[in-house]
Amino acid sequence: MKKKVVLAFSGGLDTSFCCIYLAQDRGLEVHSVIVNTGGFSDEELKEIEKRAYALGVASHAVVDETENYYNSCIRYLVFGNVLKNATYPLSVSAERVSQATAIANYVKKIGADYVAHGSTGAGNDQVRFDMIFNIIIPEVEIITPIRDLKLSREAEIEYLNAHGVEYSAEKARYSINKGLWGTSVGGKETLTSNETLPEEAWPTQVSESKARKLELSFEKGELVAIDGERFEPVRAIQKLQAIAQPYGIGRDIHVGDTIIGIKGRVGFEAAAPVLIIKAHHTLEKHTLTKWQLSWKEQLSSFYGNWLHEGQFHDPIMRNIEAFLTDTQKVVSGKVFVELLPYRFNIIGIESEHDLMSNKFGSYGEMNNTWSGEDVKGFSKIFGNQVMIWHKVNSHEG
Repeated sequence: MKKKVVLAFSGGLDTSFCCIYLAQDRGLEVHSVIVNTGGFSDEELKEIEKRAYALGVASHAVVDETENYYNSCIRYLVFGNVLKNATYPLSVSAERVSQATAIANYVKKIGADYVAHGSTGAGNDQVRFDMIFNIIIPEVEIITPIRDLKLSREAEIEYLNAHGVEYSAEKARYSINKGLWGTSVGGKETLTSNETLPEEAWPTQVSESKARKLELSFEKGELVAIDGERFEPVRAIQKLQAIAQPYGIGRDIHVGDTIIGIKGRVGFEAAAPVLIIKAHHTLEKHTLTKWQLSWKEQLSSFYGNWLHEGQFHDPIMRNIEAFLTDTQKVVSGKVFVELLPYRFNIIGIESEHDLMSNKFGSYGEMNNTWSGEDVKGFSKIFGNQVMIWHKVNSHEG
């Protein structure tokens, strides 16, 4: 009997190559699996399944991780207001750790001898997949044809065409990855430092021009309603994405440090993630204390970076998640947002937990719960140690 290999399959160029290569060149029984993290419609999944069988796989499976992806990962990116390099909502990074974990569990389920993925040797995904497989299924050998053979996209297309599979260079011009937490776009422009993606490269074209105001409702840090209509969090993200993406909101190019030590650029469109994070952060600035905000910022930065590097299964991540969850007890209320072509404005918030209450004083105007003498004494004590330092060290000046 042929040995089984589970192939992480997307239906794109790299994994199409892997299907043929693993079956015909390596003589393995290929079992493809696609992990849906909210980026595929039923029709798209059926087309991908059809393509997998046309490429000769022994079986094809769909694992729907959308709800688990949100519950185990995205909610903490919202709680932490995570934007890597103040720009990128980790659209692909977060998705990959969820997909790799689901694939490793599927390998155990069917008792495969090997696991394969289509990562190249120059990106982050190879590390994320390899590391998570080594953590969860260390006894299973990993096969990475594209990386091991050092193949160019042109060589892959030539190989597929030689094996009776038509794949045009035009089709492979842009690499697009769509998930619940945003869509990434890679192309020749993102391989440079001075070019941007053309309008036609973006998956969603800008079609809205009229300003629109939205009311986003949060309960304990999670988006639960849009304009008063309640949704489960996953559906709320999808609904907001459908409303805001046609404005061209959330488009950007992220420049970052890869796990393997080189700089990389990737385009992304992520209207809902960017809106949710910015609205949530505004609500937190009204409802949390300065030291909650300070420690959240530090721990969230670490959390986002460690997740980006594939270290989702490090137990420190569960510790940080517990902290982030605890901070969300009072992060409830409404955030008012205005959408405009290519931009948005956070107008303000309403919350019963708003600490900006005129009962205690109005900034720059009136003080209601302290006197001028109180402030004089406080200011003297608050700066006392620095005053002493300057007196003691005045001769150094």
